[in-house]
Amino acid sequence: MDTKEKYFQALKADNGHLDEIDLGESVNIDEESTRKIISLLLSENKIEYVVNGACNYRIKRKKVK
Repeated sequence: MDTKEKYFQALKADNGHLDEIDLGESVNIDEESTRKIISLLLSENKIEYVVNGACNYRIKRKKVK
């Protein structure tokens, strides 16, 4: 599993309990790499910026029609 996928899965499981940097560090990803991963996930529309507990990002929800 690459670091982006590892971070994405950790973000999904964490549910806003840790801030985004601490979450990255919890899965052995340094701060700079975490910020790059967040940027990639935002550009791929997999996450969105929103205050979600301690974390400012959450998994983007699929819209139900």
